[in-house]
Amino acid sequence: MAALAALHSRAFDEAWDAASFARLLAMPGAFALLAHEEGTPSGFVLVRLGGGEAEIITIAVDPDCRRKGLGRALMNRAGAEALARGAEVVFLEVAEDNAPAIGLYERLGFAPVGRRPAYYDRPGGRIAAISMRLDLPG
Repeated sequence: MAALAALHSRAFDEAWDAASFARLLAMPGAFALLAHEEGTPSGFVLVRLGGGEAEIITIAVDPDCRRKGLGRALMNRAGAEALARGAEVVFLEVAEDNAPAIGLYERLGFAPVGRRPAYYDRPGGRIAAISMRLDLPG
């Protein structure tokens, strides 16, 4: 849990602590996938499954390791694992000001399906989250 918390703190201004990750991973259907670069943890994705659906709870890539395909690889692995565990669809939410993440998700086949106004807290105020969906093959 400490490794996930450390990566999350490098990737986000408002990071989750190790206890939060322990609680999330203790939920039924939850799992995490970790990526390494040169033997060092460099990214992870946290997923929750239920009722034929998967939700990406969070994905984090160390800022020093971005733009190297780790996020894409983690998302592909998460989708494959979710499919193997019985999911038919994957959902996620992304801040509307996170253009790099939105671009990645769109390239992976995710499509916007909704919007949550004032979902994320930012120093200049609250911004919306875009809800996105990917139908898994099968």
